[in-house]
Amino acid sequence: MMWLLLLLLVVVVLVGGGMWGWPLLAGILGASRVSDKPGALNSIAQLMRKYDITPAEVEAAFHAPVSSGAVPAPRSRGDIAKTLFTYLGAIFILAGVGTYIGTFWESMGSVMRVFMTLGVGYILLVVLVSALREDKYPRLILPLALAAVLMMTGGWFVLIHEVFPRGDNWRLAVLAVFGVMALHQGALLGKFRLTVLAFWTLFFIYGFMQVGLDLLDMPFAYIAIVLGASLFVVGTALEKTPFRVLAEPALLIGTIWLNSGLFDRIAEATSASWAGLVSGVCVMFAAYGMHKSERYPRLAGLGYFIGSVMAYSGLFDLVRNTPFELAYLALSASMLYACVVLQSRALLFTTVIAMLGFIGFYTAKHFANSLGWPITLVLMGVAFLAVGTIALRVKRRI
Repeated sequence: MMWLLLLLLVVVVLVGGGMWGWPLLAGILGASRVSDKPGALNSIAQLMRKYDITPAEVEAAFHAPVSSGAVPAPRSRGDIAKTLFTYLGAIFILAGVGTYIGTFWESMGSVMRVFMTLGVGYILLVVLVSALREDKYPRLILPLALAAVLMMTGGWFVLIHEVFPRGDNWRLAVLAVFGVMALHQGALLGKFRLTVLAFWTLFFIYGFMQVGLDLLDMPFAYIAIVLGASLFVVGTALEKTPFRVLAEPALLIGTIWLNSGLFDRIAEATSASWAGLVSGVCVMFAAYGMHKSERYPRLAGLGYFIGSVMAYSGLFDLVRNTPFELAYLALSASMLYACVVLQSRALLFTTVIAMLGFIGFYTAKHFANSLGWPITLVLMGVAFLAVGTIALRVKRRI
């Protein structure tokens, strides 16, 4: 049952990341820069592009009276009590089923094990479909969908294990379960257009393709490149659907998946240093494309951060202890211009760390006991500050 707990943990992280992970990354990487009127206008323009909002719609919403909006009716005490007891009942039922399974699992027969996992999963599926048809309990849809999928997935694995107790090909088991679950979720998605169903459909489809291609003995790198590129395309297509909330995670996972395959291929052909440099540059180009589209500022900041870390690390390993060591400092210094043009605090952070780290490395290697070297660095810093101040004054006069 450990794999079931691991799957539940992954789902909690993915779902929870949408609530607290992205805002935290946005604050760290500087994705949110609304501190004045131009910044607010830029943020509004990004939201309009992301959700395909026209200026006419903004104007209509701006001039609409505040009182014209739909005011939610106050909930009665009976409604609140009904909702409370519904949640409590669901919690106790799931707790009872989980406790029974954990306590008596070893003493159960094969039929009972299948019923307590797969049977309960299908019962939850029936309850989910009933709730979707009646449309009376919208807040129960997400927990019901998660519980039904987890129980059905675990139940199918239990069924395969009980029917084929001596089977040792886990790939065939995963292929069969993920294929069945993909059909399940795809059929539900065709009837009920819900984001959680779209998420599970994509999850099982790509899991099915990953294991299927692995069974065909395709190398991992090529699988990652193909599936990562296709998921990136799917993520861009999700922008124009009701499931656009999944576009950002799909683009992130697709980019990481694709570049992991590129890293593996390049590392096998050359070295890990070249793989880090090339893959990092590719990630930065992907982040630049998102930055120019002004649709995913958080992904752009994260891409600049990860890509620059990979690129700087790979480049340093390539030039270390060679006659081209100073080219690293020159390149990182030239990247400061890109930081200013792109206004990326994430790229600025990694560039400054790269320059300071290289200066420390170069000092320890060539000027360990020299007094003139730190003084020279300080004077160079003062000179750069003076040049920057003069350039700013000249720009203001022009």
